[in-house]
Amino acid sequence: MNTVKTVLLLGLLSAVLIVGGQAIAGERGIYIGLILAAVMNFASYFFSDKIALAMYSAQPVSETENPEIYRRLGPLVRNLTQRMGLPMPRLWVIREDSPNAFATGRNPSHASVAVTSGILALMDNHELEGVIGHELGHVLHRDILIGSIAATLAAAITVLARMAFFFGGSRDDDDERGGMLGSLFMLILAPIAAMLIQTAISRTREYAADAAAARYTGTPFGLISALQKLETYSKRIPMHASPATAHMFIIMPFSGSALMRLFSTHPATGRRIARLEALRG
Repeated sequence: MNTVKTVLLLGLLSAVLIVGGQAIAGERGIYIGLILAAVMNFASYFFSDKIALAMYSAQPVSETENPEIYRRLGPLVRNLTQRMGLPMPRLWVIREDSPNAFATGRNPSHASVAVTSGILALMDNHELEGVIGHELGHVLHRDILIGSIAATLAAAITVLARMAFFFGGSRDDDDERGGMLGSLFMLILAPIAAMLIQTAISRTREYAADAAAARYTGTPFGLISALQKLETYSKRIPMHASPATAHMFIIMPFSGSALMRLFSTHPATGRRIARLEALRG
């Protein structure tokens, strides 16, 4: 069911690109929207992980690179990947005090897991195992590609809406009033549509990744404790993160207004914890 829902939502994202192109440039805009959707999908499939890691200046973690971190992180990840039947992902550290983590890549064979130095300092091994289990749950369910495509297309829609504002009304095949109305429509609704679709894709998958962490670590309590700490410390030390990649992290990397919480890419932490507590048996 989640797979069908995701395909439909991604289709809606592409459709908004096409409709937006038409609103800006008429019939020619349809082709522009199609090309943009194809380019965005191609780029997000092959390069989204590299782009995301570069955005946060992530450093590789291995036996020779940041070995002190690898000695702690490596055994936890290797143990979980063996239980899940996954290849060992590449490991990265982000030199950031705010505690957080994310997974990226186009498939399990090309997956990467990145953690901040803040989460390494805050979590004990039991809690860190829960966090890693959550991120590997995304890898197992192939959420990492879905999320990357959604983020890339959502960003493209926002850019398209801004283009509509500046260039709307210049079409030759409609009157000026129609062009301006189309531009206003795109300016207001396209970013909202992008956020809502990206949010719907992400929220359903956070619960599934939490459940995978509880299953493969053998207990939900490590992740419950980790989420409680993350909820507190991520607000004290907000992360300078791009909204386009916010859904990739285990918890929202920045705090926001009530309106931003409405469009949050994550379920409320309290609800996540309640679902995990229901798995205690």
